[in-house]
Amino acid sequence: MKISDEPVPHGAGQHAPFSVMEATVAGAHAAMRDGTLTARQLASRCLDRIAAYDQRGPALRSILQVHPRALEEADRLDAIVARNPSQPLAPLHGMPVLVKDNIECAGMATTAGAECLRGNVSASDAFVIRRLREAGAVVLAKTNLHELASGGETVSTLGGQTLNPYDLARTPGGSSGGTAAGIAASFGVLGLGTDGVNSIRSPASANNLVGLRPTMGLISRAGLIPCGLTQDTIGPITRTVADAALMLDVIAGHDPADPVTSEGAGHLPASYAASLDRDGLRGARIGVLRSFFGGQDEHRPVNAVMQQALALIAAQGAGLVDIDDAIRPDELLASTLVHHYEMARDLDAYLSQLAPGVRVRSIQDIIAAGGVHPSVAGTLATAVALSGQEAEYRERLQRQHALRQWLRDLVAQHRLDTLVFPHQRRLVVPVGETQTERNGVLASATGFPAIVIPAGFSAPERNAPQGVPVGLEFFGLPFTEPVLLRLAFATEQALQARRPPRSTPALA
Repeated sequence: MKISDEPVPHGAGQHAPFSVMEATVAGAHAAMRDGTLTARQLASRCLDRIAAYDQRGPALRSILQVHPRALEEADRLDAIVARNPSQPLAPLHGMPVLVKDNIECAGMATTAGAECLRGNVSASDAFVIRRLREAGAVVLAKTNLHELASGGETVSTLGGQTLNPYDLARTPGGSSGGTAAGIAASFGVLGLGTDGVNSIRSPASANNLVGLRPTMGLISRAGLIPCGLTQDTIGPITRTVADAALMLDVIAGHDPADPVTSEGAGHLPASYAASLDRDGLRGARIGVLRSFFGGQDEHRPVNAVMQQALALIAAQGAGLVDIDDAIRPDELLASTLVHHYEMARDLDAYLSQLAPGVRVRSIQDIIAAGGVHPSVAGTLATAVALSGQEAEYRERLQRQHALRQWLRDLVAQHRLDTLVFPHQRRLVVPVGETQTERNGVLASATGFPAIVIPAGFSAPERNAPQGVPVGLEFFGLPFTEPVLLRLAFATEQALQARRPPRSTPALA
């Protein structure tokens, strides 16, 4: 049985060698059914790529730890198929998954990138990990993140600075940048991230990927190291919209350990993947939120990509409606977010129930222990200072409520299916700078869903021979994931903007 890391030429025969480069669930399952791929081979080739490119070569530094029994799990899945060759494959059978290291996986440390949590070995799986395993997925590795998921550049005391595979002088966005860089470089087939403000969609935008932030209540957060549970959620990071939909089919659902999921239980369709439609843009009404675009010279690269993408969306039969209402993302960032007010409460609740060997039991313990990354120290101090500001906290919650109603009225007034805008008004920043002008606040402040897809690239430059990726964000009302996936899939198929990074080519 032959397996290759080389891309399969268009039109290749049925039994052409399978390529792990840009592998999808559908492609991998087709190869497994025709006998040219096993789960062990798929996991092994992903591990080969991690060995070649994560700490060596371009040294992306996206992986914090590899699951010590990943190949054993792949062998177990292969044995199931060998015993029942006519049995349909499980939805995610054999798919290697990269998991952001603030989500618990049994037998692995859950550190959030923090040195002080190095020994926090999880006794059980988070709800979403259990769902993935039940669907046949293989947890391959835990990924680097911005320490404690509290920043946008993906740097931590345990993992260092993760690099963007499209431009090794730039960050991969964050905080789920380790998952995104790894998925972009084909270290796994599927990725799992978390999003408190921008943290799934920012790295998806910066790494030419699909990133879905679901409606609050659709996916359980049980087993997540929290930053603030009013805004924290978990979601897919993938190379295609179809794979994001397949993941959502698996991980969405009610979990008694996270009461907010009772709100989503009545909104689950039979299948999110069934909503995908190549002609899904025809007749759609899409609001272009112009206040979420920049107007200066530094915004031109992003605006140029967005202009081309919007033109193609219109050519596919969608009606574009310019929305010029004076709603400014920077003002929303300053006035509506509540994660810093909740962080001490929610993080303390998580830390207090960890095993006795973990030396920190509160945010104050983390501060006292020292050693957190400098970019996080100020956030922790702010969280402690704001934890008792109940009046300000309640006022921000009221602003979030008002924003939800304003958006419902806006969508109804213009009869819109979605709002669209660039996830970032300017390109992802170089290493050493702080991410600015991201637009993820609209979804995080409301709990409404949003999905980012590849829109294209800026002009090539010395450090970025392909250009720097630009992501387009679709935003919708609660539990409209089927609509967003339909529009995102049709746009993805029209744009064909996904490209693998040249810094991590196929292995010989």
